[in-house]
Amino acid sequence: MQLKDLLEELTEKYNVQAFIDTDPVQFPRRFSRLQDVEVSALLTSVITWGRRDMVRRDAQLLHEAMGDSPFDFIIEGGWQRWEDSARNVHRTIFERDLFFVCRALQGFYATHHSLEELFTGNNGVLGGLHELSALLQTRHVASPLTKSLCKRSNLMLRWLVRNDGIVDLGVWQRISPAELIIPLDVHVGRISRELWTDIPRTERLKTALIITEHLKEFCPHDPCKYDFALFGFGEEQSRMKLASISPTDPEKTL
Repeated sequence: MQLKDLLEELTEKYNVQAFIDTDPVQFPRRFSRLQDVEVSALLTSVITWGRRDMVRRDAQLLHEAMGDSPFDFIIEGGWQRWEDSARNVHRTIFERDLFFVCRALQGFYATHHSLEELFTGNNGVLGGLHELSALLQTRHVASPLTKSLCKRSNLMLRWLVRNDGIVDLGVWQRISPAELIIPLDVHVGRISRELWTDIPRTERLKTALIITEHLKEFCPHDPCKYDFALFGFGEEQSRMKLASISPTDPEKTL
């Protein structure tokens, strides 16, 4: 089987409605108003780090705190109670971290209609990622100028830009899916290194860009649709590996 055919087959396998129930993308999909979708997608992506079941658990609690409208929560200042809060949200992210993110969003929406504006004009995706990082001023939303792979922000962009009517929402209309960068995580990186010999061992921006260029050879107008193939297959392999390890057998290790 040719590599393109394999990637297409795996994409069809994992890019399905059932994927939504296991993925953080389910949270922005709960809303219809553009700004609610954006705020949910941004804050959910900020904490999308680590095991997906733990991310979903913590994203659920975060959305319960925001109520029926994440956008209204931002505009009405419901987040102000988080200013000095040491309450944990997810892993190393605390409510006081999200306080500054929400304050920046309130200021932005006072004069702008949509976060998409950060990525339009002459900015492009890389410029927009930097603008987003500069706006939010948090270590949890990196700038590509630091050579960070910007995985979580690129995941947010995939949710908001791609529009195939299956998993991703596609609520932004002025950015082409052709411009997107693969959201590089350990699964995507590991499978990519098995497929191509020129993938760096470090998970940095350069690595994500090289993988994206390889994927463009197969689908130049929507390379990140293959994120489902690389991530889905990689995660399934990891689950199978874990299942094969007996907790009573000290000789077996990861």
